[in-house]
Amino acid sequence: MLIHVTEVRPLGGYRLWLRFDDGAEGELDLSDVISLDGVFSPLNDPAFFQSVCVHPDWGTICWPGDLDLAPEPLYERATGRTLEYVERARGSG
Repeated sequence: MLIHVTEVRPLGGYRLWLRFDDGAEGELDLSDVISLDGVFSPLNDPAFFQSVCVHPDWGTICWPGDLDLAPEPLYERATGRTLEYVERARGSG
């Protein structure tokens, strides 16, 4: 099941609002989703975190330096829906 992010908006702190290609939308706090160290340590800078955008080819959120997160877990966390639910709703499963 492929799901894509179509829009992202930073809400302050490590919170984001996301819209997906099936029309679902929701908010999530990334501070409890990812470790903000290692490769993700630049996200500790609030200004850098606010530079989040949707990658036009990958359909997920990203930051400068090729930092990105897979859209599927973002979808499940932001909407509370599993991808199996989406497949059934789309008639794919």
